[in-house]
Amino acid sequence: MSFLVVLLVLLIEKLTDWIGKVQHDGPWLRGLSKLEASDWGKASPWLVILGAVLLPVLLLGAVLLALEPLAYGWLSLPLHLLVVLYSLGRGSTKRELGPFRDAWRRGDHEAAVLVAERDLGLVESDPRSLLQSVQAQLLWRGHSGFFAVIFWYLLLGPMAALAYRLLALCVEHSKLAGVRERAAQLQHAFDWLPVRVLLLSFGLVGNFVAVNRALLHELLNWNISARQLLAQGGPAAADFGEAKDDEASLVQLDNIESLLMRTCVLWYAAIAIWTILA
Repeated sequence: MSFLVVLLVLLIEKLTDWIGKVQHDGPWLRGLSKLEASDWGKASPWLVILGAVLLPVLLLGAVLLALEPLAYGWLSLPLHLLVVLYSLGRGSTKRELGPFRDAWRRGDHEAAVLVAERDLGLVESDPRSLLQSVQAQLLWRGHSGFFAVIFWYLLLGPMAALAYRLLALCVEHSKLAGVRERAAQLQHAFDWLPVRVLLLSFGLVGNFVAVNRALLHELLNWNISARQLLAQGGPAAADFGEAKDDEASLVQLDNIESLLMRTCVLWYAAIAIWTILA
């Protein structure tokens, strides 16, 4: 059933706009605000995380447990699908990159800086640094918005996928520094394994030697973040040199998008083979 869910997720993501209808964070964000405003929430950030992340995950587990005996478990398929769709990343990276690409193609770097800050949340004044930040953002969104979610869904099921997304939402939206810090620590733990599997996949569909050279000494480093690893390994796997003009810089972004797409195909092929052999 997992392969069917992942296949349906791909079709829905590429062919429809249903994801935007599923990803309503409003009720959860209001619950998070109430937890943070409570006395015990202010006293212990961990209690906020337990209420905002663990409680919804346990409720999901209870519903799945109730549906499991019915119709050989197939009644849980729609719930699996909804949870995975909700757990994917927010927004459309390709659409949000459009204004940046237009400004960069015109050679209007000042407009590109403003657009990157408005649409991508990136604050860089130097064009070279800005381009590197955009590349890193593209890789990070690919990982956190898709690959990490699919990895944990396949490994541990929809509860793990939901937990990953709720932790990411805590990091992004919590008003308490303590909650953001602890949620980021847990997300770092969730990211440790899938980001390394993703980088290995980059090597298989890209330049394996360059990825190995760039990341071998950091592969087991617990302290390095997933963002840093992706920023080092993604461009190495895409195997492009220094851009000599603005058009070549956009080609680099295209190469990274192509790398992510090839990796996605590799993962789906591996999942299909695993499903057949299992």
